Amino acid sequence: MAKKPAGARRKLVEFDEETWQALDLLGRDSMKTLQELADEAFRDLLRKYDRPTDLKTALKQSVRSSAAPSASQNRSRGPRR
Repeated sequence: MAKKPAGARRKLVEFDEETWQALDLLGRDSMKTLQELADEAFRDLLRKYDRPTDLKTALKQSVRSSAAPSASQNRSRGPRR
C-alpha cells in the first residue's frame, strides 16, 4: 500500500455493482489503481469547470482575474475623455 501524502484527505465512496465492475475492469486493463483512476477523474472534472488543480494555477488565475477590470467597473466610470 502506498504511503499517504501529508495533507491527504479520505472519503468513503459508494458505487453500485455495475459501476464498480466497470471501474475494476478499467483499472485492470489500464494497470491503474482505483486511486489513480479517481485522481484522473477528479482532475478532469476540475478542468471541465475551469477550476485550478494546484496552488500555482490557482495563483495565476487569481492574478489574472484581479488584474483585468470587470465590465461593470468600466461602465460605472462613465465616458473617457
